[in-house]
Amino acid sequence: MNVIPIRYINPVFRPPSEAQSLILPVTNGCSWNKCTYCEMYTAPQKKFSVREDEETLNSIGRTRELFGDQIHRVFLGDGDAMVLSTRRLMTLLQAIKDKLPKVRRISTYCLPRNVRNKTVQELQELREAGLSLAYVGAESGDDLVLQRVNKGESFDSTQVALEKLGQAGITRSVMLLNGLGGRAHAQQHAINSARLANATQPEFLATLVVSFPQGEDRFRAGYSEWEPLSQQELFEEMRQFIETLELKRTVFRSDHASNWLVLKGVLGLEKNRILQEVTDAINRPQSAPLRPAWQRGL
Repeated sequence: MNVIPIRYINPVFRPPSEAQSLILPVTNGCSWNKCTYCEMYTAPQKKFSVREDEETLNSIGRTRELFGDQIHRVFLGDGDAMVLSTRRLMTLLQAIKDKLPKVRRISTYCLPRNVRNKTVQELQELREAGLSLAYVGAESGDDLVLQRVNKGESFDSTQVALEKLGQAGITRSVMLLNGLGGRAHAQQHAINSARLANATQPEFLATLVVSFPQGEDRFRAGYSEWEPLSQQELFEEMRQFIETLELKRTVFRSDHASNWLVLKGVLGLEKNRILQEVTDAINRPQSAPLRPAWQRGL
């Protein structure tokens, strides 16, 4: 008998900070899945679909039977649980509350487009039902870069979504991609990404380095002028980004496995220190605490 209470379809993804969470799929794949930089949900078996409520509710019940009160965090997968209607999300959140009463945090990836049709009041209801954290892949605040990578979003649409989530009391963790603008658009990518963070003041902000384990052909098809940044150029773009940030109290992390230089701190309390660490890596890379190439990965 299969003791795993949940039907997973590989590959399964979750944010690094959800390592101790129960991964509860409510969709398969990503509802947009057209971003040319993203390889997460391109496998044939990850074709987008919404799971039936009955299956998810049964999974929650079986998890209760097998693990009792051991579950303290739940991450709603796959790529964007927020595509579900508020009514359906409320049903699932209530089931988690009833069956897994020790859960203290429920989180999900969130596309800005799928906040568009939810009111602040609906988002507040979801927050009160337990949905406390949304990971928003903004990737860039520059409209040209977003267009080139077929993100299907803009500075304005991402800003509106982040503001609505914030007004509803849902914690926002925003992800940006260092190097996504390439050499041609590095400066505007850095400055406008910082402008987006300044305008929305997210609780958490993270940067990853853009990478293509499966090759660059799909990405370059819509972005012919893109050229990758060198390690030095990545650091220079990061310096421009941090210099432009005007954050009050945002937890900043640039510690994903894709990053050469690990940066951590609270912006703006520790902006000067973080900026100095980047500057040191630019001026003296041989003595900077850089991650070895063999340790880096997507």
